[in-house]
Amino acid sequence: MPHKVLFDTDIGSDIDDAVALAYLLAQPECDLLGITTVSGEPVKRAQLASAVCLNAGREVPIFPGREAPLLGLQRQPLAPQAAALELWPHRTKFPRGEAVESMRQIIRAHPGEVTLLATGPLTNVAALLAADDDVPGLLKGLVLMCGVFEGRLDQRGLLEWNALLDPLATAIVYNSRPKLHRSIGLDVTTQVTMDASEVRRKFQTPLLLPVLDFAEVWFHERPSITFHDPLAATTIFDDDICRFEPGLVEVELASPRLAGLTHWTAQAGGPHEVAFGVNANRFFEHYFSVVSASRASTRSQ
Repeated sequence: MPHKVLFDTDIGSDIDDAVALAYLLAQPECDLLGITTVSGEPVKRAQLASAVCLNAGREVPIFPGREAPLLGLQRQPLAPQAAALELWPHRTKFPRGEAVESMRQIIRAHPGEVTLLATGPLTNVAALLAADDDVPGLLKGLVLMCGVFEGRLDQRGLLEWNALLDPLATAIVYNSRPKLHRSIGLDVTTQVTMDASEVRRKFQTPLLLPVLDFAEVWFHERPSITFHDPLAATTIFDDDICRFEPGLVEVELASPRLAGLTHWTAQAGGPHEVAFGVNANRFFEHYFSVVSASRASTRSQ
């Protein structure tokens, strides 16, 4: 049976969200039930998601979600890759203010079957958990690209963008207890990277053409892509891409300077699974074997 997935994303900032969405659309074992966007300019982020979906020939419900963090200032106000939207057909109208309720309804309609994949700040997910105490028990799993868990990194390297953008939301989500609570952190995702020249060569499959146009915006300031979010997505379908260990994750809130820091403690039978290794070759082989199967492209002229 296909895996039922909800995708909560800040597509439009780092390019890896779009790379992950293309994978989910191509993955034959994925039943993508909905997409919610989070962080600054959530409607533009929804438009970017719709461009990737339309190019794949897929109609997926898309809901712009929370723009501001639960607490603190917005540190990600813009979706820069929206500059490339003129190159691709995309929807412009979306339901407003319905993201959290749509997530709740989808999860309740499929108890024990939905994996929630969150690859941005956790504002929408925290709001969902606050709105319905039963959600953790109704989820099949919660998979996050979030945090840093390797203690050998220096102090500066211990802060991860998704976690620090909304530290209160991060703490709420890590205090939840779904059946599977899995995190793929920065210390592991940074082991799967690709420079711009190789991206341009490998992203010629039709499904990835809009993603490549979005990536060109990214490449204006950076020379490569790190596959943070695609790595998290692939672990839903292949347990052997990453090595996971059980334990307990606690989130720093007391110190303003370190708010969002993820504290990891190994613990047999702990409530959180954390990635501590990745088979990079297996990941790339898996990712490109899946996305290469797509044929549809509706690039505008």
